[in-house]
Amino acid sequence: MADSTPPVNILKVRDDAKPFVFTLEDGGYVTPANGTVNPDWCDDSDARVHKRDLRERVEPWLTALLQSDHLNLLVGSGLTVGLSYLAEANSNSGMAGGDFPQFNNLIEPQAQVSAEAAGREQPNIEDQVRVATQLLRGLEILEDDRADGLRTELEGVLREFAQSVLDGERALATAEHDKRAEAFNALVSFLMSFASRTGSRDRLSIFTTNYDRVLEIGAELAGLHLLDRFVGSLAPIFRSSRMDLDLHYNPPGIRGEPRFVEGVARLTKLHGSLDWVNVDESIRRMGLPFGARDIAPYLDAPGLEGADANSLIIYPNSTKDRETAEYPYVELFRDLAAAVARPNSTLVTYGYSFGDEHINRVIRDALTIPSTHLVIISHDDKLGRIMDAYENWGRQAQISLMIGPELAGIEPLTSHYLPKASIDTASRRMADLLRQRIGPNPRTDENGKSTKGGA
Repeated sequence: MADSTPPVNILKVRDDAKPFVFTLEDGGYVTPANGTVNPDWCDDSDARVHKRDLRERVEPWLTALLQSDHLNLLVGSGLTVGLSYLAEANSNSGMAGGDFPQFNNLIEPQAQVSAEAAGREQPNIEDQVRVATQLLRGLEILEDDRADGLRTELEGVLREFAQSVLDGERALATAEHDKRAEAFNALVSFLMSFASRTGSRDRLSIFTTNYDRVLEIGAELAGLHLLDRFVGSLAPIFRSSRMDLDLHYNPPGIRGEPRFVEGVARLTKLHGSLDWVNVDESIRRMGLPFGARDIAPYLDAPGLEGADANSLIIYPNSTKDRETAEYPYVELFRDLAAAVARPNSTLVTYGYSFGDEHINRVIRDALTIPSTHLVIISHDDKLGRIMDAYENWGRQAQISLMIGPELAGIEPLTSHYLPKASIDTASRRMADLLRQRIGPNPRTDENGKSTKGGA
């Protein structure tokens, strides 16, 4: 029997002293949950709160934060899962572990230790690959004949995982037309809410732990130009030297004052990507179409001779023939730390479960800067890691929470809570004009606080 209990949502924004925990009734009315009461911003403690009241409280707050001097967006697997659900795409892709027949007895116990350290009950593909890579290196040092067998098994696991990611892309790309259009429209709206920044602000920096290319296809549909470390057109190559390249234009009649081109963002894939491959002592991005049936034909191309699934740059694959197993991930994490740990910056996480300690450490350090603000948007917190970080990091005043399907579902989020990029400027101008003509909003006092009671 299906559970009929309404899902719980958690909201903390602006000057809230503590999170507001609620469920949503039919008709859009909010019911406090877990013994909580109506929050301080509700004028009447007995009044019924409607979800439109939530929008009036959340949307202006996010609009202000998204215009911080520095804006960073960290995207986890929740984005892909949410879009697949919205498109009704049947996908079996995920982070489930692979099979190492000859070495399971050695790999599984250590993978379990790695999973438990991250707060997971079961190891995933990254835990297994991390242990298998370390074991392979040890066998190679010992010149053990079993190294070849483990290398073959590791290649098979990586190939199966890459295929599962491709299958997930394909399920989304081939979903029923109307549902696919709804999902992609939500994705475009999501991206442009963050990327539409005034010319006086730093570019949006997008970071993701995902291997798929959902962000890339969304940027393509939105006409958003992405800047990353790759240089070139046919087979772009990864460059370690980070140059702050950007796109500018010269307005007609003005010389020496170039302006930012709109619709540009920076993208960093912290865990690598499905289409990154290590070949010829360099990392290249191959021309793998979104949702291709198989990755093998695209590895069999001039310039990629000798490349196989072991050559895919999927964290934490060691990228053979490198002196350090950290390349290129150390460069990517350095970009994250440099972007996040700056004054007057906002970091928004979406669909990220706080399961990567190396990323959590960067976020925790960034919060030591008083002007840094963290906005956590997540469909749920099943493992409790988000609330654990909120309660134990000791920076509650610098953290906003939007947890639950009503607040973080991709459709309600883009429809009700994120600022609408294309109309934001026009809305401000209209508000100024109305204020001049008819005075302040009759629903607010001179301090901007609501004067209404219940919904």
